[in-house]
Amino acid sequence: MSARVRFDFGECTVLVTGGSNGIGLAIATAFADAGAAVTITGTKGQAADYPHDLSRFTYRTLQLTDPAAIDTLAASLPALDVLVNNAGAALPGGRDEWRPEVFEESLQINLVGAFRLASAVRDRLGGARLEGGGAIVNLASMSSYFGIAMVPGYGAAKAGVVQMTKTLAATWATDGIRVNAVAPGHISTNMTAPMESIESLVAPIIARTPMQRWGTAEEISGAVLFLASPAAAFITGQTLAVDGGYSIA
Repeated sequence: MSARVRFDFGECTVLVTGGSNGIGLAIATAFADAGAAVTITGTKGQAADYPHDLSRFTYRTLQLTDPAAIDTLAASLPALDVLVNNAGAALPGGRDEWRPEVFEESLQINLVGAFRLASAVRDRLGGARLEGGGAIVNLASMSSYFGIAMVPGYGAAKAGVVQMTKTLAATWATDGIRVNAVAPGHISTNMTAPMESIESLVAPIIARTPMQRWGTAEEISGAVLFLASPAAAFITGQTLAVDGGYSIA
């Protein structure tokens, strides 16, 4: 995030699912830099199992396909001001999402798990101390809007995230909870690094993107912090594309 942009989340508690890597780690870091107490989740047994230094965060193991684990995590949080539903996976385990059972698992990971967690922390977010009320920021995707043959389950789930964001926003506004989403474009992360080395894949993306580049994880974190902040106190139910103009071309 730009050094010229400052957010203040002092005395706020934030939960970032999938905050142990990539975009999630950038989001968690940005909230911590802004003064928040940040809890992150990952699928490994402990924070030390990751190659990154996660010592500034509270780490919790979470499988989004495990309803009991979601409820346990929610119950362990004494308070919560911001939930970032970032965790997700395309082609879980490298398997074929065109197989119905894998399609269903992708929905569980990328949509149902986010809904379960949001529902489980609703009361805590309703009591948030953050000016403007509690905030949920969901992570959508360009696959929310474009058909991508390799990931039918992931695309269906991420399209569902956009609609879920609208529905939760409309329903929970009277609880003092705002719900928005960010739809990242093509972002440079460890996960996308192999793709960036394949010119036949990269060239069409750059050609379609008016800004003629891929984005960074920090550029996603800035959008997330804005939507969670009091600066966005009158914004709810929206999905913000952070994609260098890819979706307008």
